[in-house]
Amino acid sequence: MEEASLSKDPYNLIITGTGGQGNVLASRIVGEMLSELGLRVTIGETFGASQRGGSVMSHLRISCSSVFSPQIPKGRAHMVLALEPTEAIRILKTYGNPAVKVLTNTRPIHSIGVICGDQSYPSLKDLEAWIRELSQTAWFIDSTSAGLEMGNPILGNVISVGALSATGTLPLKRQHFETVLSRRMPADKVALNLSAYDLGASIIKLQP
Repeated sequence: MEEASLSKDPYNLIITGTGGQGNVLASRIVGEMLSELGLRVTIGETFGASQRGGSVMSHLRISCSSVFSPQIPKGRAHMVLALEPTEAIRILKTYGNPAVKVLTNTRPIHSIGVICGDQSYPSLKDLEAWIRELSQTAWFIDSTSAGLEMGNPILGNVISVGALSATGTLPLKRQHFETVLSRRMPADKVALNLSAYDLGASIIKLQP
């Protein structure tokens, strides 16, 4: 088995989004990819009306040798992967710190309050500014639009996992993604999801 190293041990990753975006699948795939390297991964999940677009959050605690509790302490996240931009702000408020890194999908999902006109949704320009202010490093990717171009917006979660791999923050490798995918999906879906993963990685590699 390959040896893997982490910049922090445990490395605390939060994957967040809203119900229906494939947040839980993304967290399980990332966890299994890291397990392929012999790393110990504990996953804790919280759901807020997930069937109606409520917040969904997964905590991943990753270690070379120890098993940690699934709950990341407040202010101790190392990386936030957000499938929805306002969810990134929500997580950073509680778990952020000056050294945290953020990768976020830029496509908004409006709450019922916004749709009804009772609340307003921030502009993408403001959201990007706030996320940059609250993090050490931030990457932005419209993974939903990229998924739509591939035929299905739900591919945005896989595109985001591919993008996460290209940030270099964790030892995520394509070969392990393919291994995990082959266990979880029918053979006829593997190629499309591999393409989505590669697309996400390529978008990040093109960013300055």
